[in-house]
Amino acid sequence: MSVVIALIALIVERAFGYPDRLFNAIGHPVVWIGSVIGYLDERLNRPELMAHSRRRNGVIALLTILAAAAIPAFIVQSILSWIPFGFVVAALLASSLMAQRSLEDHVGVVATALDDGGVAQGRKAVSMIVGRDPESLDEAGVARAAIESLAENFSDGVVAPAFWLCVAGLPGIAAYKAVNTADSMIGHKTERHGAFGWASARFDDLVNLPASRLTALLIMAAAVVVPHASPRRAWRAVRRDAPRHRSPNAGWPEAAMAGALGLALAGPRHYDGEVVDDAMMGDGGRRDADAADIRRALRLYRAADAILIGLLGLLAATVFILHWR
Repeated sequence: MSVVIALIALIVERAFGYPDRLFNAIGHPVVWIGSVIGYLDERLNRPELMAHSRRRNGVIALLTILAAAAIPAFIVQSILSWIPFGFVVAALLASSLMAQRSLEDHVGVVATALDDGGVAQGRKAVSMIVGRDPESLDEAGVARAAIESLAENFSDGVVAPAFWLCVAGLPGIAAYKAVNTADSMIGHKTERHGAFGWASARFDDLVNLPASRLTALLIMAAAVVVPHASPRRAWRAVRRDAPRHRSPNAGWPEAAMAGALGLALAGPRHYDGEVVDDAMMGDGGRRDADAADIRRALRLYRAADAILIGLLGLLAATVFILHWR
């Protein structure tokens, strides 16, 4: 039933997102996970500890985070398996751990901000979805940052949760979101988190490997049906550029997006006042992206997301037919 649950969860989240009233009332599962991570960071990552002790404590923190997410999810799934139509409730719960609608909304805001308020408003909007220094970005830089975030978060926030939900049910998606949140909070190569966040960062790289490749394929497939997008360029960019990205996973969707749209993404970027060098993704073409390119990327994203849902629908139908034969 995990495939059916994933299909329903994607459809529900695509249609409704995570309601603001629910967020205001009880918060969000990722926020709850973040609170646990913050507590562990404060207690186990003390400044006086040596690097090897921090790394050991980081492993303990990761295991604790995974258990805190997966064990309650397993208990809930076990209870729901005995309830008529419990899989629908499971799908509603799983939908809270996907981000199709919110991702599109946040990236769309950047395009609107650039059109209505220029680069100043664009920087403010894009700072909500990327970690780089917004003041270092011109209009093209804002647009590229939004498109890169769209590509990477399609993998991390949509495809990977759906994948792990299919593979391991509610415990799978809960554990994935836990490690992905840990990576975003403590998986940085800074003085404080370089050792403590090592385990979370490396494990996040591992669990995102299948989804990042699948995301690139989905973007290439979407380029076949989206006007003025090129699946051939996307394929060429992925083969040539994805392995050169400083991340073992982010380069795959970014390269696919860059190639499909005829843009040059990634390259050197500013984080916390420092320049982080990175390889270029794409054919070395246009760097002068704008709000119109963000909207082109959103069309490609919506098509890729629809293909993902369609594939899960076919898989769910196949599983259903085989089950009842």
